[in-house]
Amino acid sequence: MSSRSDVKGPTEAPSQAPPSQTLSRGIRALEILAAADRPLTIAELAEALGVHRSIAYRILRTLEDHSLVFRDDSGRVQPGAGLAVLARGVSRNLQAAALPELTQLANTLHMTAFVAVWDHQECVTLVTVEPRQSGAALAQHPGTRHPISTGAPGIAIQSTMTEERWQQVGPGVPYRAEAHEARRVGYATSHDEVIAGLSSLAAPIHVPGGRPAAIAVVYIRLDQDADQVGKALAASAARIESQLA
Repeated sequence: MSSRSDVKGPTEAPSQAPPSQTLSRGIRALEILAAADRPLTIAELAEALGVHRSIAYRILRTLEDHSLVFRDDSGRVQPGAGLAVLARGVSRNLQAAALPELTQLANTLHMTAFVAVWDHQECVTLVTVEPRQSGAALAQHPGTRHPISTGAPGIAIQSTMTEERWQQVGPGVPYRAEAHEARRVGYATSHDEVIAGLSSLAAPIHVPGGRPAAIAVVYIRLDQDADQVGKALAASAARIESQLA
């Protein structure tokens, strides 16, 4: 009796499993809710997902079971407390090392200070601190995204690499000429790039075993000398790196 060598055993898996559509929709639902400026109805979420309301309802039931979303008394949906628990574990060491530096920068410079991390083709705000006594400080919420090729944090991140290296790790994303100058002086600047009328300064953070990040401030008008602020950011970045080493 001949054997069938081409038949897979029960424990063998396909060489490449197809992506999970349900999981993808669940993650997309969380992204939509996080970006919304108000709680959404199930119908609004279903429309944003491009699915029937019954499918959106099943997705939400699963997310509710894990406290990732919740519905208020009117039935509208918003992010749940479970997301905060997950976020706390993201780059935990970087957050812990950066928080004291961000607090000092925010209260000394009277600007909102934040750390941005590199995520594919975007910069994502990881943690932010607003100045304790300033009614005019700009808000920069964790989870805020913008293209990595736009703004001082992205330039600072690119400055940790040569243009040739960036083309290898960030294909399709242009290398900013300003990154060369940022590598020389230790910080990057941007004006009217991410949001019209706003400016930013950022210094790179080398993360052992991980992608580089950036520590930055955002402002409308700079009352201090830009070079002094840039050097303060670079010094904070160096202290964070020493904590991560």
